Amino acid sequence: MSIELVQRLQRHLQARLIETHISWVLLDGRHAWKIKKPVHLSFLDFSELSRRRQLCEMELQLNRRLAPDLYLDVCPILGDEQSPRIGAPGEAGSEGEAIEYTLRMKQFEPGALLSERLAAGRLEGAHLEHLARRLAAFHQTVAVATPDSDWGSPTRITQPVEVLLNGLVEQGCDEACARLRPWLQAQAARLHDIWVQRKTQGRVIEGHGDLHLANAVVLGDEVTAFDCIEFDPALRWIDGLNDIAFMVMDLLAHERADLAWRFLNTYLDERGDHAGLPVLRYYLVYRALVRALVARLSGKRSGQDQGPDYLALALSLIEPAKPRLLITHGVSGSGKSFVSGQLLEQAGAVRLRADVVRKRLFGLGPGASSSGQVDGGIYDTQTTDATYARLRKLAQVALAAGWPVIVDATFLHGADRARFQELAQQLNVPFHILHCEAPELVLRERILARQAQGRDASEADLAVLTAQLAQAQPLQDSERSHTLLMDARHPCSVQTLAAQWLADVNLDMEVRGHATL
Repeated sequence: MSIELVQRLQRHLQARLIETHISWVLLDGRHAWKIKKPVHLSFLDFSELSRRRQLCEMELQLNRRLAPDLYLDVCPILGDEQSPRIGAPGEAGSEGEAIEYTLRMKQFEPGALLSERLAAGRLEGAHLEHLARRLAAFHQTVAVATPDSDWGSPTRITQPVEVLLNGLVEQGCDEACARLRPWLQAQAARLHDIWVQRKTQGRVIEGHGDLHLANAVVLGDEVTAFDCIEFDPALRWIDGLNDIAFMVMDLLAHERADLAWRFLNTYLDERGDHAGLPVLRYYLVYRALVRALVARLSGKRSGQDQGPDYLALALSLIEPAKPRLLITHGVSGSGKSFVSGQLLEQAGAVRLRADVVRKRLFGLGPGASSSGQVDGGIYDTQTTDATYARLRKLAQVALAAGWPVIVDATFLHGADRARFQELAQQLNVPFHILHCEAPELVLRERILARQAQGRDASEADLAVLTAQLAQAQPLQDSERSHTLLMDARHPCSVQTLAAQWLADVNLDMEVRGHATL
């Protein structure tokens, strides 16, 4: 296979040619024809035609898991280099053996890639939420690494990192790597048992392996990933959090932390994997190193006009963490979830939602209805106590891993608030309360509207609201010094709210605010 043959096919198809270091892609307006280069590199071997055919078929099979409408078939290229033609799938052709193979895909619209939408200012939070839900469902159903396999072992996780560091040293990044290496080695020792445990728990899966912004696309009402790793199974048989860390990292590197945290929190809620937060920072650094080395090998250096500085991001991620804890306070419909959803984007925080954790206790996902599934409902006292206990445990895990945490629950009883304040004191992290309030008429209208839409994790109805209003214990004077107030009757800036929470001192003032819920 030569570039001359590809150029002849390009003229025949009247197509546009895109070239990478391992592939040629011809875009004819309807289809994308992907042809693997006959190259042998340190990380892949495409030198034999039989191997290229095998990998085309594997790429088709693997990518149909997430993008079945995008990946069509594998076609032979028949004839000779002077007069090549694309045959039908499985066609032998009167000319004899195929001289090459091509993967046929639907060509999507220009500007559909998430990377393109981000550059054009058209990437929305809803796109990332949709993608996160799709990936969580994908990770829930794909193959899981067997106990006797080596996938997801501590050695499998740390070896590629060492290779990346050595590669970056060869590219002149000695000083940065000298700072990164000790941190990565210390983390590897600390996380060893957690990695082993996560494999035992079934968290090592046959994922995508290359989930960055240029490998995700908006297709009509759908948002999905494509172009997963087919040539090296070690790059896709990984921890699910390692898989999604690539997208989180890429958004952070492109200075869209708001979208990164929205994507991450949606995935964690859908997948129910908050317990995995201790391993996330390591994976974020690893993914940043991948892109940093790729940029340098392709001749790009970090700079204003040359893309994100991934190496600088990696260095920032190993800086001392500043965990802190915020709990919400208010009855259903007071705006806790809406405001905390905005706050997590501005502050860069993990949010633990009682409505989501409550459903997980019964094996239900955030969007599932408990009606007809749980006898007696899910708002009884025993379930509520279990929900707060689980929230506290997850908050402890996330805070110990260095992440700011928002616990979104009613916290109507002083004893529950006290237990979380004690947790913050035990971990020596700042503690704050976000009190949300609204007139009762507004509360009822919001709950009825939420029920009619049927899209929220909360199933609290008017009966639940009535019980909450009767049982709520107001904040004590001792709690008000570290309380933020979000009042639906007055305007407020969430940026101001975030700045107040992230300040290193307790709050001696109230921030009053309004949000359209």
